[in-house]
Amino acid sequence: MKKRFTTAALALGALLSTTAPALAKDVVIHAGTLIDGISTTPRTQVSIVIKDDKIVGIEKGFVTPAGAEVVDLAGSVVLPGLIDMHDHVSGGGSRRDKLRGTPEQQAFQATWNVRQILNGGFTTVRDVGGNMEVMAGLKNAINAGLIPGPRLWISGPAISPTGGHSDPSNGIDPRWERTDDWKMTVVDGPVEAMKAVRELHKRGADHIKIHSSGGVASVGDDPNLQLLRDDELKAIVDTAHSLNMKVASHAHGKAGIEAAVRAGVDSIEHGTYSDAATYKLMKERGTYMVPTLFAGKEIYDVAVTTPDKLPPTVADKAIAVTPTMVHNAVGAWKAGVKVALGTDQLGWRPHGENAKELEYMVAAGIPPMDAILAGTRNAADLLGRSNEVGSVQPGRYADIIAVTGDPTRDITILQKVQFVMKGGKVYKQDGKPLAFN
Repeated sequence: MKKRFTTAALALGALLSTTAPALAKDVVIHAGTLIDGISTTPRTQVSIVIKDDKIVGIEKGFVTPAGAEVVDLAGSVVLPGLIDMHDHVSGGGSRRDKLRGTPEQQAFQATWNVRQILNGGFTTVRDVGGNMEVMAGLKNAINAGLIPGPRLWISGPAISPTGGHSDPSNGIDPRWERTDDWKMTVVDGPVEAMKAVRELHKRGADHIKIHSSGGVASVGDDPNLQLLRDDELKAIVDTAHSLNMKVASHAHGKAGIEAAVRAGVDSIEHGTYSDAATYKLMKERGTYMVPTLFAGKEIYDVAVTTPDKLPPTVADKAIAVTPTMVHNAVGAWKAGVKVALGTDQLGWRPHGENAKELEYMVAAGIPPMDAILAGTRNAADLLGRSNEVGSVQPGRYADIIAVTGDPTRDITILQKVQFVMKGGKVYKQDGKPLAFN
């Protein structure tokens, strides 16, 4: 694994053409309208005062502190940078090719993807499943200012039982083997489950992703079945929480969802076959729902138009599951379950379209402001970083976006972000990404 890590890092390093930038000068943003990620009531004519990479003040009216650079967004609606709590930033291209895809290819693909995601207005992303070394290298490069990209929280590969949704050997001739640790997170029994959590933590994971049920985009497993046993789930959650790591559980079937909630996971990803009893349990435990309508639509379109592009059984599962996912999203919201935005973008379409999740949430019946809060305040809370991201208020990072038009009336406006700032540095202005510098 050491050689594979080194070559992946070299592939990523080929794109690292600059040193980390100095912190920004004092800046004040004149915001015509501010949706701050806290209140449901927008404010008008507000000044956002920024020093270095943090917001230090919010003032009424348009004020200009001495020596501050003014960013004129008086004709725009200003929001916190959006947060995607379920993404796969190395997706696309060769990621799906188990025989020929390499970490080096994933590194290049991911480097391109994160720039598109940032330009789309998403300044924070939780990646849930990816090559551990590629993702750690990518995160470190972004943090060092070597490449543009969102703030990145990573899980590494998801934990799953033998034959489960993320067993990488599914659909492969069993006589074919690899010499690396590609099955590091395939576990059977609580001891192996506990060890996998600790290994991921050692390698730099920020949180843990598990598969408590079968999935859609995988061969041979059933989304309705609970795959990780109760004792395995408990071992994972207890170990992760002892390391101050949150746990996100992919779960479609009711049994897998409720078992994961009872075990104490922090979020349910997809939650397709939830019902009133499931919502009640989630609400009692404070468990978040991350509906991921983008992925459902993405794979559904492929299943309907070009099913031959999908592995056997996947097209049928996608067609059956997607409409139910839409019903679940609004059902959870109506029941009072906490909802956070997540796309589960799989790479069938180019990255950077993450704001389509907001459109799909609103189309399902969630009000625009609640959808926006799912991608700001709620997402930051689930991430455990409300004191850093997800809102425009003093002490938070200066992660700020702006659009022309009112997204509470037309949510699709957030697919046309005109301005992107992350940590006080502007990456997009007047609808155009700035040159990589």
